[in-house]
Amino acid sequence: MSRAAAPTPRPFSALLHAQRVWDTELPDFDPATAPPAPLPLFHAWFADAVAAGQPEPHAMTLATADAEGLPDVRTLLLHDADERGFHFASHATSAKGDQLAARPYAALGFYWPSLGRQVRVRGPVLRCTPAESHADLHARSTGALAAALTGTQSEVVESVAALHRAADAAWERAQAEPDAEAPTWTRYVVEPAEVEFFQGDARRRHIRLRYRRTEADTETASQTGPETGDWTRELLWP
Repeated sequence: MSRAAAPTPRPFSALLHAQRVWDTELPDFDPATAPPAPLPLFHAWFADAVAAGQPEPHAMTLATADAEGLPDVRTLLLHDADERGFHFASHATSAKGDQLAARPYAALGFYWPSLGRQVRVRGPVLRCTPAESHADLHARSTGALAAALTGTQSEVVESVAALHRAADAAWERAQAEPDAEAPTWTRYVVEPAEVEFFQGDARRRHIRLRYRRTEADTETASQTGPETGDWTRELLWP
């Protein structure tokens, strides 16, 4: 019996252009009803994403710049969004940690395709206290602690086998010492200077609402936080 020939793979360009976006009913967004500050709207949109079943709604992109001013980007998880700003954590000795030490400014991006929504954040980045960083790490899972104890983030590893050996040892330590220290683990907070809310529309009449701190208020953002202070709201062309 002859075996059927395997289907010929479709060219990448054909696969790419066959994709469609927002093949579902999208929510309306009336910017006139938006609150005067961005944090309550972010909380509401995040709750909407969770209710819509959006996978990993707390996943976000983080963009930084290296020593030459060239952009770098990666995906990680939001740890909080409060009156101080948008929180995340990493090793201070990682690539992102080195970049933030030299250029403490970043941009964040959230994308919730189930609702056709994006949120973009830009602003200066502050390091939280060692106590906050310790609490951040130990509020998470054993796996998260093990990952923080595995190797030196962003440095070269010799092989997958070496990675597995180090990861296994880190898991054993995390289970035996749930309060183990990871000295370089650092919690960061992005203090928003700009926050943009994007609501997609099937007819490409996308709504973009940007909150922008006034220049005077930007200087006191660390005292006022994103929920208070003076914000300018403006609509942007798609």
